[in-house]
Amino acid sequence: MDTRPVVRRATTVAQLTAAEHLYDGPARPEWAERFLAAPGHLMLIAYVEGEPVGMVSGIEMSHPDKGTEMCLYELSVDEPYRRRGIGRALTQALAEAANERGCYGMWVGVERDNDAAMATYRSARAEDDGDFAMLTWTFG
Repeated sequence: MDTRPVVRRATTVAQLTAAEHLYDGPARPEWAERFLAAPGHLMLIAYVEGEPVGMVSGIEMSHPDKGTEMCLYELSVDEPYRRRGIGRALTQALAEAANERGCYGMWVGVERDNDAAMATYRSARAEDDGDFAMLTWTFG
């Protein structure tokens, strides 16, 4: 079995919904359509033998005095495919896409005790920028 991933950009609702086992919950076609229609939204899916085994999503954010940066929004690799470099490949592919799109950088928020995520991002050449607090609002 060849487990080298093929990473491709998701461009259809069908591709996004076929990867829903990699998300925190079920995909909704109307949300998938909105994601694809939004400028600056990007999802890359890793395939092994034609099946989706990992995904990374990114969102471009712009500010008048900073330019545009990429936020690595979410990364997921199916359990049987972890620790095989797929998360690193997805992260690097998103960084390359961000660079090609003219982003000045990329960032991700991650809990310090998430050892797997920290190792993945560091292996993809991310640098630790220090501690920060994340405060959230929940609506609805």
